[in-house]
Amino acid sequence: QVQLVESGGGLVQPGGSLRLACAASGFTFSSVWMYWVRQAPGKGLEWVSAINTRGSTFYADSVKGRFTISRDNAKNTLYLQMNSLKPEDTALYYCARVGPSYDADYWGQGTQVTVSS
Repeated sequence: QVQLVESGGGLVQPGGSLRLACAASGFTFSSVWMYWVRQAPGKGLEWVSAINTRGSTFYADSVKGRFTISRDNAKNTLYLQMNSLKPEDTALYYCARVGPSYDADYWGQGTQVTVSS
């Protein structure tokens, strides 16, 4: 069955960096787009970034220039490098598999990122 397991979250000071990882299994990872999506406390879901099967990347304006999405198809792993973190980046971060209609059809359990001094 499809499984997505995020890791790498934690507490970091403003201006710091974190690297999230998402280990995928149960499907052909290299053949699908992948998303990172986040949910801040008391707010709705916010799309953060996407990567297609050719490695082309897409970002929300709020993270452009600070976050970098990447994938390692040999390891079936998705990454999100987050630099220059701000308190407003505090959220639960999910990786998600993208379905045929560009919706997210499978989600991980999420990893918490807290940016605070």
